[in-house]
Amino acid sequence: MQNSRTIVPLAVALALSLAACAGADDEGTDATGAAPAAEAPTAQGPAAGRPAGAEASGAGHGAIDGAEEVAEPQLHLVSIDSDGAVGMVNLLDGTVSGPGAIAPPSAVTSDGRYLFAETGEGVEIVDSGVWTWDHVDHFHFYRTSPRVLGPVAGSGPVVVSTSANATTGGTGLFFPESGEAVLLDNQALSRGRIEEVFRLETEPHEGVTAPLGGGALVSSVDDSGAVTGVRFHDSAGAPVDGAAAPCPDAQGAITTRVGVVVGCADGAVLATLDGDEPTLEHVPYPDDTDAPRATDFRNRKGRPTTAALAGETGFWLLDTREKQWWHVPTAEPLVQVSASDDADRHVVALDHEGRIRVFDGAAGTEIAATEPLVAAALADPDSRNGVDLTVDRERAYVNDPVGGVVHEIDYRAGARVARSLDTPTAPDFYAETGR
Repeated sequence: MQNSRTIVPLAVALALSLAACAGADDEGTDATGAAPAAEAPTAQGPAAGRPAGAEASGAGHGAIDGAEEVAEPQLHLVSIDSDGAVGMVNLLDGTVSGPGAIAPPSAVTSDGRYLFAETGEGVEIVDSGVWTWDHVDHFHFYRTSPRVLGPVAGSGPVVVSTSANATTGGTGLFFPESGEAVLLDNQALSRGRIEEVFRLETEPHEGVTAPLGGGALVSSVDDSGAVTGVRFHDSAGAPVDGAAAPCPDAQGAITTRVGVVVGCADGAVLATLDGDEPTLEHVPYPDDTDAPRATDFRNRKGRPTTAALAGETGFWLLDTREKQWWHVPTAEPLVQVSASDDADRHVVALDHEGRIRVFDGAAGTEIAATEPLVAAALADPDSRNGVDLTVDRERAYVNDPVGGVVHEIDYRAGARVARSLDTPTAPDFYAETGR
């Protein structure tokens, strides 16, 4: 398996990273758009551009006992078959491993390190053992042994919302059938333990538990059972006075470079932290469109712009720095969209025919498209739910449960299919980790 990514000598890269905090991403900029200097929090507020929920100190740059810091991201594909067998393939050298098995999954969500698999009895967590620590203007890369961490009890489907970094903050689980809102401790997960920060009982509803700092935004309902808003709960699960906002029919959440987004029927709530103080701001939809609302937000991890489907009309883009929405119509209906978030607001999409399409969101034009790659999987109700699109800085990935491969697409170069990768287990579900 050919490695198309540049490998920097380990000793040189680590010396630069630790001594000078070099290696900024092409978009590691502050809210003004300028490249920041080394992070320097002040008493007046958080460092500009710090990922929501990240600690001001960097918390040891994401290091944990027993983990090795390395020179480049340890990108892996983690595949889970319909029976729950888990396999991993290293995208750098092609080596494979098998960390274990879980109960048969029905859906999988990932934050770039962990896989949260919905099962018949709750959520099972797989730690891929590879992650990237985002320190605003630079990154640190780690690896340790992968393992299956175990289950979190819950009833029915689950909505999973993740944080910016895998070793701080939390991961939110919301079980609509029971109304239980659960916040998991990411620091404990990074040490191999499943610990609940809180578990709240609410009325059953379609809602969210969106992690922010040491607590989370939880959707709230009125006396009639309608979802009317979101409220910030601290690490004890207690609602914080003054930290609530209207958000009718709250659905969908994502953590961006700027803060936490929760989708609402009339736009979104953008939540940020100033020290430990949460601020919740309404970002309304533009007045000149009646396109269907956004509910499933996706982006290249840690970027300020996020994309979401606008029904079959096209997609939405939300820039959380500018606090502005754009509706981009498309000629073909889409299945999934993800913002890759460069200067041209590029978006990578999967359409109903199984093609990967690349759009210039600023111009509203299509740049490139593949041939159909996962048409049979999308046409099959048994496999459709497992098909997933992931975008990193250089590549996009989409799994084909019917064909038994994961396609790697160079979306920056004409949507070229760079590789079609075999995985150790059938890729009925998958995630790219190490991001």
